[in-house]
Amino acid sequence: MTITQLWGVLLILFVCPIIGAIPLIDWFTYAVSGKQLTKLGTGNISVSAAFYHGGKSAGILAVLSEAGKGIAVVLLTRAFFPLGSTWEIVAIIALVIGRYWGGKGAGATNVTWGIIIHNPVGALLIFLIGGVSFTLWREKHTGRVGILVLMVVILSAQRINELEYIFMTVALASLLIGIYQRMPDDLDLQPNQVNRESAKMFRFFRGDYGILSLNESLNPSQVGTKAANLSLLKKWGYNVPDGWVIKAGDDIGKLTQFLQPSTSNPLVVRSSALDEDSINASAAGIYESFLHIKDTATLQQAIINCLSSYNSSIAINYRQSKQKKDKGIAVIIQQQINGIFSGVAFSRDPVNQLEDCVCIETVAGMGLQLVSGEITPQQYKVNFPDETLEEGGGEEKRRREGGEIPSDVLITIAKIAREIENICKGIPQDIEWTYDGDKIWLLQTRPITTLQPLWTRKIAAEVIPGVIKSLTWSINQPLTCGVWGDIFTIVLGKKAKNLDFNQTATLHYHRAYFNATLLGDIFLLMGLPPESLEFLTRGSKFTKPPLMVTVKNWFGLWRLLKKELQLDTDFIYDNDRYFVPILDELKEINLDNLSPQELLSRINNILENLKKATYYSILAPLSYSLRQEILKVSPDDLDNDNIPEIASLKTLKKIATDTRKLIYNMAFPILDLNNYAAFFAYLAESTEGESVLNSLDDWLNKYGYLSQVATDISIPRWRENAREMKIMFTKFVGENPTTSIANKKVSQPTWQIKTVQKRLNLKGKITEIYSQLLAELRYSFLALEKQWLRGNILAKEEDIFFLTLGEITNYIEEKNHNINLMELIQERQFQWQESKNITSIPYLIYGKAPQMNLISKYTPISTSSNFTGIGASAGIIEGKIKIVSTLAQANNINRETIIVVPYTDSGWTTILAQAGGIIAEVGGKLSHGAIIAREYEIPAVMDIHHATQIFQDGQLVRLNGSKGTVQILA
Repeated sequence: MTITQLWGVLLILFVCPIIGAIPLIDWFTYAVSGKQLTKLGTGNISVSAAFYHGGKSAGILAVLSEAGKGIAVVLLTRAFFPLGSTWEIVAIIALVIGRYWGGKGAGATNVTWGIIIHNPVGALLIFLIGGVSFTLWREKHTGRVGILVLMVVILSAQRINELEYIFMTVALASLLIGIYQRMPDDLDLQPNQVNRESAKMFRFFRGDYGILSLNESLNPSQVGTKAANLSLLKKWGYNVPDGWVIKAGDDIGKLTQFLQPSTSNPLVVRSSALDEDSINASAAGIYESFLHIKDTATLQQAIINCLSSYNSSIAINYRQSKQKKDKGIAVIIQQQINGIFSGVAFSRDPVNQLEDCVCIETVAGMGLQLVSGEITPQQYKVNFPDETLEEGGGEEKRRREGGEIPSDVLITIAKIAREIENICKGIPQDIEWTYDGDKIWLLQTRPITTLQPLWTRKIAAEVIPGVIKSLTWSINQPLTCGVWGDIFTIVLGKKAKNLDFNQTATLHYHRAYFNATLLGDIFLLMGLPPESLEFLTRGSKFTKPPLMVTVKNWFGLWRLLKKELQLDTDFIYDNDRYFVPILDELKEINLDNLSPQELLSRINNILENLKKATYYSILAPLSYSLRQEILKVSPDDLDNDNIPEIASLKTLKKIATDTRKLIYNMAFPILDLNNYAAFFAYLAESTEGESVLNSLDDWLNKYGYLSQVATDISIPRWRENAREMKIMFTKFVGENPTTSIANKKVSQPTWQIKTVQKRLNLKGKITEIYSQLLAELRYSFLALEKQWLRGNILAKEEDIFFLTLGEITNYIEEKNHNINLMELIQERQFQWQESKNITSIPYLIYGKAPQMNLISKYTPISTSSNFTGIGASAGIIEGKIKIVSTLAQANNINRETIIVVPYTDSGWTTILAQAGGIIAEVGGKLSHGAIIAREYEIPAVMDIHHATQIFQDGQLVRLNGSKGTVQILA
């Protein structure tokens, strides 16, 4: 390449986008009509927008200006490169990029005239074939794509041996298709508002007179959610009456002539507004519907009336109350089904969501009277999982009208409702149906707006289990939500702008819940399945994401991948610069010598480092899970010695083994090793026991930062209460020497194992740092509490954990001394205790949490003797159940005991290691309990909801840790 051509390349890459970005269309339109395109309609600065808003003169000037740009860049290229070179296509691509970037225009006119100058013969063929096809077919969206494909074929066929030319031609067509998919189309604006001068031409280029059918895949942004949902129901195989969709401005006469309604072929007309039946607003009953249409004139008038209902005062007031912008309306025309029973089905009870049932309301005949509220329907409930039918109100009316809907039809409707809910990402559905004596027909499905969003205890119950106090949540919630938001923003970029990441988690009944609806939407935006978080954190099943959605988010996912690849390097830097120095400094300072202001400064310093640590504590486990899944590495092939709870257990066992030898070698008297207090009393009194106690003190100094719930700073650390350690240590001393952590026979590790092991080691190191920082945070608050107890600011120990971080900060800074902290704490303690007394908490909450009095009646019921969860550790065992809801209940556990626990944090390590089998209410393959179980080769099943209520002490069960099943035998 010559110097001249090098200058040409620079001009193409830098000057052409600038030319494209110059908003000549906006300037000309403003000069002719006084209108600014950026503030009208779609906001596009395009040729079609100029015709639509500015009229014929503005449109012609727009065409000339954009044609001139296309011609100019091709001629500019020829000043540096030969005639017809590939660089002319590159110049057009650069122009289009600038056009889209600077003015939200697709650049179709630029490309058209650029190709004419670049290859006149090829352009003529494209326009002849494409123009004839468009005139006959008249479907603009498909027509655009077809012409671009035709452009690639014709231009490439003339230069079949020039791969770089073919590649750039494909790139140009792909760029335009991508832009068409992303930007709103001015040709979809309401035709009745188009400038009169341009109306005829505008209608021609709209071209979208092809009749849309519910058998096609429909775009909700073009035809409304109702029509799109009906097309999906058809695609999923449900019975949906045949139907067609017409948009404002389409040829009504053509459609009515095509459908030909008659007495034997009656039709119905229904609205499908673009803002109707969404998750946030149903617009039920706002727009018009018409039944029993038997002639074309009536059909045509019904369509017009349905379209006009969008601008009725009721509809306008509704949209304003919901803060919805005017988006337009489409109309659905369907074959009418003469149902003998009709009704609605709610996949969840909209009144009492705690009942696991489908609510069904029915009337005889067609359902219009039901949805309009003219009659009282007969009500039924189908209870799950046993599918029993329960009859509700409206019986007298039903009998008066005669006939009764078959129970098997009601149960089938209920099953359909739950199926559709599952397909719709677990969003509860409101489904309209009719039964004609032969088939159940679905007429509509939409979200139950009052049951949004969906809150789940899954994952949350493992990340921060138990009944949570105010201080803990005021720290954990912003930390977790904030860091998750940062990670999502890495991928989403500008698409994250309108997402409120503070809504990622909340408290219901003082328990943590994650926003499954928001997280699912976020992962879909990222091009990943909505269950991605569950897969990454719990080892659940993972569906493949749609390829095109993932491709669209490739750059964002690549940014996240780069973060993953440099995770080790980043951690080493932050560990040396921040984590090690802060932990060393915190351990050296005597907290009793600090003032409240100094303690607050210390707390803020810890929180600043905790935010950094939280980033690693989230990303490292995600990275580990992905590597393990992609490289197909079994957890059994990995070394967990760097996980703090495993390391602490192995160290404690070694001290116990040495103590056992000491007992036998030094001829200790016979001791009752079932009484830990007596054993430790003897150690304290004997000379030989001094070395043992010193070793245990060293163990506490090293691992004392761990606790029953490491993420909850209101829970005491092992250093504060060594009772559990002493009990476990005493049992270790007295157990059979052959009972120990499984010795894995690991062959020479492969590169796959090494790759995953590296992340597992990092995960263990981060867990250690994160837990130590949380422990130091707890010690800081306890030191502050001690001072406030002396000053009568607080009444008793642990009171400080019922205040929020903001309230503590303000009090130290003398901003809220007028608040009576003791009264505030007392009120919160009462509320917390009320929540603590609730033994059965729903794992899913739809929208607003139900009232407390409903919860108190909520008891998980199961008539099944077989349960399925997540298999976390292989093996089969038959044993008797021992319910261990708290560590205080952990007694009389041996290798014949199958313990049932609410969750498994690091503090449960010493208990889990004693059992023959483990059942946990929450958790997955990556949970603490799963890791301990695999180390000890203990069969384990996680994620059996309400297990501590379903199973009973002494029950004989068979546990299969490979399949994740539990069977009650007796």
